[in-house]
Amino acid sequence: MLTRCSHLALSSLLVAAVVLSGCAKRPATLQAAAPAPTGAASTTAATPPAAAPSQPMQSGPTTSAPTPTPSTARPVVTDFAAIAELADVFFDFDKYDIRPTDAKTLDANANWLKSNPNHLVLIEGHCDERGTNEYNLALGERRAKSTMNYLVSQGVQANRITIISYGEERPQCTEHNEACWAKNRRAHFLVKPR
Repeated sequence: MLTRCSHLALSSLLVAAVVLSGCAKRPATLQAAAPAPTGAASTTAATPPAAAPSQPMQSGPTTSAPTPTPSTARPVVTDFAAIAELADVFFDFDKYDIRPTDAKTLDANANWLKSNPNHLVLIEGHCDERGTNEYNLALGERRAKSTMNYLVSQGVQANRITIISYGEERPQCTEHNEACWAKNRRAHFLVKPR
């Protein structure tokens, strides 16, 4: 009887050990801390910039989503163009904080946007090639949002700004070194007349 009980107890312990080892925690990844990437442009006309939720792209009409009205419809990305007056800002590796030198660039961009209120702006978030596609899309979105939030804090109207993330998909430089990667970690500005 004792042998049978000890076999049963040992079997129970082995099963528990297998279950616990099979359910071991995954290693923490950087993606776990990032919001779900959308890759889609999101407008900020209806919500404040800090609370603007990501909006996924929809492949077809749905009955639960409201139909966009002209005031909330997303702008067409191909309608925007780059201009020399708005300079890119750059980011450190795996960061989306605005650096002091780039804050000066954003101040100049904000001044141009405030003196040209008849233009809408599209901020593209970009990353270097390191990291997964999903992580880089999320990081690019954070960079675009951080840039947008800075412009709004300088007096640019939030409803004039649209953001989009391209992650690593549109590199400015294609070499595989730090000097090149630094050029790809950027927020890029495009404008169009209203």
